[in-house]
Amino acid sequence: MRFQFLAIASSMAIAVVSVPKATAQIPLLPQLLQAPSSVSNDSNSRLVTGWIYLDGRRLFQIAASKTNFPERSEDIQNKLEKIAQNYFQSPAKTSVKIDIREVNQLPVIYVNDQYLMTVTSEDAGLREVDISTSANQVKESLQEDLQQAKQERQTQFLIEQGKIAAGIGLTMIIMSWGVYSWQRRSKNDAIYSLASQSPRGSVNSPISPAAEPITTQLNQQQHKHIQEVKRQLFQLTQAGIWGGGSFFILGLFPYTRPFQVGILTVAQFPLRLSVVLLGTYVAIRLIYALIDRFTTTLISSSVLLTPESSERLQLRVSTFSGVTKSIATGICIGIGFLLALVSLGIDIVPLLAGVSLVGVAVSLASQNLIKDAINGFLIILEDQYALGDVITVGDVGGLVENLNLRMTQVRDSEGRLITIPNGEIKVVANLSSRWSRADLTIPIAYQADTEEALKLIESIGFEMDKDPQWERQILETPQVLGIDQFGDRGLVIRVWIKTQPLKQWDVAREFRRRLKVALDEAGISISVPQQAIWVNDEQLLNFQSNSKDN
Repeated sequence: MRFQFLAIASSMAIAVVSVPKATAQIPLLPQLLQAPSSVSNDSNSRLVTGWIYLDGRRLFQIAASKTNFPERSEDIQNKLEKIAQNYFQSPAKTSVKIDIREVNQLPVIYVNDQYLMTVTSEDAGLREVDISTSANQVKESLQEDLQQAKQERQTQFLIEQGKIAAGIGLTMIIMSWGVYSWQRRSKNDAIYSLASQSPRGSVNSPISPAAEPITTQLNQQQHKHIQEVKRQLFQLTQAGIWGGGSFFILGLFPYTRPFQVGILTVAQFPLRLSVVLLGTYVAIRLIYALIDRFTTTLISSSVLLTPESSERLQLRVSTFSGVTKSIATGICIGIGFLLALVSLGIDIVPLLAGVSLVGVAVSLASQNLIKDAINGFLIILEDQYALGDVITVGDVGGLVENLNLRMTQVRDSEGRLITIPNGEIKVVANLSSRWSRADLTIPIAYQADTEEALKLIESIGFEMDKDPQWERQILETPQVLGIDQFGDRGLVIRVWIKTQPLKQWDVAREFRRRLKVALDEAGISISVPQQAIWVNDEQLLNFQSNSKDN
C-alpha cells in the first residue's frame, strides 16, 4: 500500500514539481485552462481579457471589447513571434532593446525598433495602475522573458534539459514497472485468498451452516468490487506516471512547451469529464463493497442467527442488498452528472430550479410510479416477501426472481416470468416466510385397519425426522392429525409436516414415496373409486318368474 501511494504521489509530482529557474517555466494546469474572461456584461462592448504567450509561457495580459479582442490578441501574438524569431537569430551576446514611445498620448512599445503594441487604459485597468506604469511592467516582462527564451535555445542548455528528460524517462519506466509488479502480486494474492477459502468456512467461524452460502457469495462480491477499484486505481496511476512525465518533458524545451498549452486546451473538458466519470464509477464500486461488507457482518452476527431467523435473514439480505445498491447507484449517478456540469462551467443553480419544477410536473403525471415505489418500500420494510420466496398474488404466483421499488417479478411453474407492479399488490400469500408446511391428505380404504394405518403413517414420519438427509429440512416431528373426513372413496387421514422454507414439496414427495412402499408391505390398500348397487328382493323374484313364463 505504501508503494502504491508513493507511486501516485510521484506521478503527480512529475507534473508539478519545482525545478531550477531555467527549467521551471511550465505553466500550471489551472492557469493554462483559463479561458478569456469577461469584465462587463454588455453584449458586444463587454470587456474581455486574455494572455499573450511566448514558448507556451505567459507574458502579460491584455484587454479589449468582445468584438475587437480576437483581432488584437492575434495581431500582438504574431508580431511578438516575428520579433522573437529575429532576436533568436541574432548573435548570442546581442541584448534585446525595448522602447516605450508616446503616440496620441498613449504608450507604444517597440522591441528592437519593431512595433509590438499600444498599451490602452483597459490594459492598465487589469493591473489597477496608470497607463505609464502598466507599459513599464509589460516592458520588464518582455525584457526578462525574451532573454530567457534566447538562453534556452543555446546548445548547452538543450543538452542539460535532455539529460533531465532522460532521467525523467528512466524514472517513469522504473515506477511503471514497480506499479505493474505490485498489481500482479496483488492480483495473485487475491486469487490465492479466494482459492484458500473453505466452502464450509473456518472452524471457529460463528456462521451457521445455513448462513454459509450467502456469506460466501457476499464475500466474493465484496472481493470483486474491491479488486475492480484497485484495477482502476492502478490504471489511473499508470496514466498519471506516463501522462505526467510526458507532460513535464514537453515543458523542458522551448520548442515543445507550446504543445502543453495546445494539449490542455483541447483536453481540458474530456479530462474533467473523465475524472468525474472515473470518480463516480469508483465510488459506486466502493459503496457496493461496503454494502456487501455490512450485510456479511449482519448475517455473521450470532445474535441474529437464531434457528427461526437465520434462513429468513438469508432470503432478505439479497433483497436489501439489491435495492440499496440500486438507490446508491442512482444517487452517485445524479451527483456525478451535476459535477460533470460544474466541470464544464455550467451554472447548475437555474438547472436545479428547473429540475424541481419538472419534478413536480412529473410527480403529478406519474402517480402510479410513486404508488408503486411507496408500496415496494413497505413490502421490503415489513418483510412481506423477499427474493427467493414463493408467493401468490391474485391468480398468479411463483418464485420471486426480482424485487425493487417499482415491480415484482415471479417465475411460475411453467417457466413464465410474470411482472406485477407493486402498486397492484393488495393481498399476497407467502408460501415460504420463515417456515413452510407440507399438508398431506392420505386416502385409506374403508376395509383397511384404521389403527394400523395411523401407526404406520406416524412411524414413517418419525423415520424421516431422524434421517440425516431430511432432519435439517424437517423442523418438527410430523403430526398425524387423524381421520379428517369420510370421503366417497374411503377414509382421509391428514398429516402436517413443518419444514424449512421452500422444502415442503421435496419433503411431501419423499413422504408419499416411503408411505406407498410401507402400505404395500403391510397390505393396506389406498382407497379407489367404488360403487355399490342394492336391489330389492321382491323385484328380483318377480323379474325371474316373468323370465321363466316367457
